[in-house]
Amino acid sequence: MSAAWTTILVAGAGTFAMRASFVAFAHRLVEVPPSVQRVLRQIPPAALASLVLPALVHHDGSFDLWNARVAAGLLATLVAWRTRNVGLTLIVGMAALLLLQAL
Repeated sequence: MSAAWTTILVAGAGTFAMRASFVAFAHRLVEVPPSVQRVLRQIPPAALASLVLPALVHHDGSFDLWNARVAAGLLATLVAWRTRNVGLTLIVGMAALLLLQAL
């Protein structure tokens, strides 16, 4: 067996072991400490920021404050902060982007 196949099999076994460990030890995770809960609450905003931020910058990595995407993103952020309504945030953000790009 080649080194590539050995690497693939070891990586597959490791991935299976990590996923199976959550099923095997889930009964121990019934009570999550408050410190862990605070950290876990930060994961969704961090994941969302990692998806949104690359869409706001140019393809060459530069950042322009007068970009239509940045303006629409700031408006959508304001709507999300004030209303906490995901649907309204999406509608306002997309409408602002379309309007600003048309101008």
